Amino acid sequence: MSTKEKIRQKVNLKTVPSINNEIIVYNDDVNTFDHVIDTLIRVCEHAPEQAEQCSLIIHYNGKCTVKTGVLEKLYPQCTQLLEAGLSAEII
Repeated sequence: MSTKEKIRQKVNLKTVPSINNEIIVYNDDVNTFDHVIDTLIRVCEHAPEQAEQCSLIIHYNGKCTVKTGVLEKLYPQCTQLLEAGLSAEII
C-alpha cells in the first residue's frame, strides 16, 4: 500500500477570481490620440509609451486590450474610460 495520500479539494468556480477579464477600447472618429493617451495613463496607469502604443493599435486595428485582471478592479476603470468618452467594454 502507498503511504501517499491523495487530497481532493472542491473548488467553487464562482469564488475563484478570474484574471481573464479584459478591457477593450475601440477606435472612433471623435477622440484624439492625445486624449486617448492621457486617459489611458490616468485611468489604466499606463506608462506614456504603453499608452501611445495602445492608441496606435486602437487606430490601426480598430481595438486593443488595454487592461486585464479581475472584474472588480476593471469595472471602475472601464466606467472611467466611458465617462471620458472612449468606446470600451469588458469581456
